[in-house]
Amino acid sequence: MENTRKDIRKLSLEDIKELCLNHNFKAFRAKQVYEWIWQRSARSFEEMNNVPLKVRKIFSALYSIYPLEIHSIQKSSDGTIKTGFRLFDGGFVEGVMIPTESRATACISSQAGCNLACRFCATGKIKLKRNLDPGEIYDQVVTIHKQAKEYNNSPLSNIVLMGMGEPLLNYKNVIQAIGHITSDKGLGMSPKRITLSTSGIIKGIKKLADDNVKFNLAISLNTADNEKRNKLMPVNKTNSLDELSKAIIYFHDKTGIRITYEYIMLRDFNDGLNDAKKLAEYCKIAPCKVNLIEFNTIGDGFFRKSLKSKTEAFYNFLKDKNMVVNIRNSRGEDINAACGQLANKSEK
Repeated sequence: MENTRKDIRKLSLEDIKELCLNHNFKAFRAKQVYEWIWQRSARSFEEMNNVPLKVRKIFSALYSIYPLEIHSIQKSSDGTIKTGFRLFDGGFVEGVMIPTESRATACISSQAGCNLACRFCATGKIKLKRNLDPGEIYDQVVTIHKQAKEYNNSPLSNIVLMGMGEPLLNYKNVIQAIGHITSDKGLGMSPKRITLSTSGIIKGIKKLADDNVKFNLAISLNTADNEKRNKLMPVNKTNSLDELSKAIIYFHDKTGIRITYEYIMLRDFNDGLNDAKKLAEYCKIAPCKVNLIEFNTIGDGFFRKSLKSKTEAFYNFLKDKNMVVNIRNSRGEDINAACGQLANKSEK
């Protein structure tokens, strides 16, 4: 795209106030513009109908708003909706609306592509193109919220950053986006309804603790065996389970937030009772809950879904240890919208 004007959504309220003062506009005009951007989700300056035309002209001459454009919408037989979003520079990301009878969850992306190459994830087969800006993360939430009301007749109740990309490798933009989503100057959603999922970036987890975040943290663990995790998730070679455990303890001690471990059940790889024993031992480091997640095919045939009997045996072993554990079944697998399947097939 030839337009080189900066997206005004990259400016803080103070930046916009300074812009107004430099052009002899009244200071409250900045608050009006900021409200249009983050509370009313304006996609252009023309929408800001209580802002004088001369103010809008100056803003539009200097800045742009680059909203995500809907490129494709796919609907699953189970009600899940996957949306392909086109970025202003021609790239693509995907977001998912996962409904239940009374609520809906938005699964959103933080990067276009991913460099971590986790063996169970289709996104890991795409090279990282770039980080998403705060406004691009925010736009996914706005769109999926509208879909929840239109298709599910329910409000958007939860947000999970479990889509494309590693959120902690786009730390600044992700935190800013969550700020706009949770602020009373933005969408006003409770941070307790937001979960950030990471592959286990130790430096990022410690920074979350230091920043005293209020949202939930999930870690894609998938095995408590270092050798297996090295094969499954190359990130473990530089963020080992031992060092990760120290970061988890640090995070919990600082925030008091209970960790969620995501554990994808892979047949004959990590679904045995010995694997369950190692996981139970690892989970002793801090209060936690465990989600056992059904594996979704990504087309390479390397892994298969764990047998139901083995998943149940794994679950029962953990329950017998008085652990908080849930089995998460696939949603949207028929449209490649389930966990680990986001791969921008629409782009291809």
